Amino acid sequence: VMGNSSEFQKAVKLVIDTVSFDKDSTVQVFEATIRVLGSLLSAHIIITDSKQPFGDMTIKDYDNELLHLAHDLAVRLLPAFENTKTGIPYPRVNLKKGVPPDSHNETCTAGAGSLLVEFGILSRLLGDSTFEWVARRAVKALWSLRSNNTGLLGNVVNIQTGHWVGKQSGLGAGSDSFYEYLLKSYILFGEKEDLEMFNAAYQNIQNHLRRGREACNEGEGDPPLYVNVNMYTGQLMNTWIDSLQAFFPGLQVLIGDVEDAICLHAFYYAIWKRYGALPERYNWQLQAPDVPFYPLRPELVESTYLLYQATKNPFYLHVGMDILQSLEKYTKAKCGYATLHHVVEKTKEDRMESFFLSETCKYLYLLFDEENPVHRSGNKFMFTTEGHVVSVDERFRSSLWQEVLPAEGDSSHRARGTQLKAANFSSNCNRVPDERRYLLPLKSNYMRQIDRMVGLI
Repeated sequence: VMGNSSEFQKAVKLVIDTVSFDKDSTVQVFEATIRVLGSLLSAHIIITDSKQPFGDMTIKDYDNELLHLAHDLAVRLLPAFENTKTGIPYPRVNLKKGVPPDSHNETCTAGAGSLLVEFGILSRLLGDSTFEWVARRAVKALWSLRSNNTGLLGNVVNIQTGHWVGKQSGLGAGSDSFYEYLLKSYILFGEKEDLEMFNAAYQNIQNHLRRGREACNEGEGDPPLYVNVNMYTGQLMNTWIDSLQAFFPGLQVLIGDVEDAICLHAFYYAIWKRYGALPERYNWQLQAPDVPFYPLRPELVESTYLLYQATKNPFYLHVGMDILQSLEKYTKAKCGYATLHHVVEKTKEDRMESFFLSETCKYLYLLFDEENPVHRSGNKFMFTTEGHVVSVDERFRSSLWQEVLPAEGDSSHRARGTQLKAANFSSNCNRVPDERRYLLPLKSNYMRQIDRMVGLI
């Protein structure tokens, strides 16, 4: 993304020469997929891209080593999908021995249902349907378990019985990337059923999780907020939201619901302004953190970046600058940047997650770099849930195994002309009008209302 080809080539060679997955190590299937498998596939796609939009990122004598490594890792993750009565995978697997004998039969919706982008890319690059098939089967299994009453999914499920152990339906931890990958799978692969599931899920979220006034920027009432509810009844379960939910405005931008994204983003930004970071959990009723640490998460930056791309409103550059200055002031350490142990006291932990580099820094960099090839090359790019760059490429739109993966109804029907439609139809795909580009994206009285809501004023 920075165009630093020598550093990229050095890193690729280091991986090729030193990385092996033949280790007696138990990993989380989800994290290994989005962090490790995703990065290998993204780098492979960049190396083999005939257009080379980022500068010359080719590797001399490259023989698909990263793709082979990705394949090797994915094969080692496959045992997680075996011996489960529902097809929903075990959460952990040993890279040498398969599923540990003392494994839990419980997994979260996001962990089991957010494997389709990476597994699907791998399948389509290899021409082997296995990986996409197991990931897609897990998504369909989770989807089939949604409530008949509300259409909502819970956050923790038993992979043998299909019973919901966690009945909380929300947009944060345990659920977030499930919704993200329904839409991103459609964008990448063009499979109509992914879009249909996303549209139905989005409608149910708007119906049961959204609180506050109907429109973001007009009318009376409280600012829009997405709460945690019981999946069966839609009743409020608690009064906290978590920092992972800050990804949702970015997803709303991708679906074209820009107005609603503006409002929700403003709420998270107000919390950031109050603490100089986002607490892991924030209690909107008590106006205080429930879980006070901040592990350098990227979600607010990601939504800021996507909102700037959609609106070109300089307000989002100011938000980015604010976030950047907070990170420099409170999290910078001798050898990198540190997790904040407590957002009020600003104490640090000796830990820097890989997503800080792959997402938080990358989205900040791209926010300010308007001339970047991601924006200027004419290529279309999508980011995985771990911030890895993937070109939206025609080769991912065709699979060699339509007959192996029959969709409901006509198995050959591809979603070429299917509309992405936001459930909040008033703002569906309306770009923010030009006359509002240089005003605050949210009217000042509504901005003050949000500031009051989080105790800023």
